[in-house]
Amino acid sequence: MTAVLRLRHEEPVRLDRDQLEAMYRNLGPTGADTVVNQALEELAAGLSRAGKQYRAHRFDQMRATLRALIAISRQLGLTSTARVARDVLDLSDSTDAAALAATIARLERIGESSLIAIWDLQDLSI
Repeated sequence: MTAVLRLRHEEPVRLDRDQLEAMYRNLGPTGADTVVNQALEELAAGLSRAGKQYRAHRFDQMRATLRALIAISRQLGLTSTARVARDVLDLSDSTDAAALAATIARLERIGESSLIAIWDLQDLSI
């Protein structure tokens, strides 16, 4: 008899809180909230779009989406998401389909965790 194990992929996300604090200092609470909320919406949509583009084999479109995700992630201080999106971008030209699939899955996990981390941080006083 064989046992089937389900592995849970958990890894902490890296968040550059200084990036957000600087944004709030420079733009004020109202301006920064507007920028952060818009960026979060774009990030969520981009993560979804990148996964769909990957599954549809639209790699040129996916690369453009990944570049936007990297920029948004850096703007918000989401260093893990930016790094993994860069990894996917780098792998998108390779012939290693397994590595690309695994890294896309990782981007989706890290991206979701990053969104939650920012939303939770917004509930606190920055």
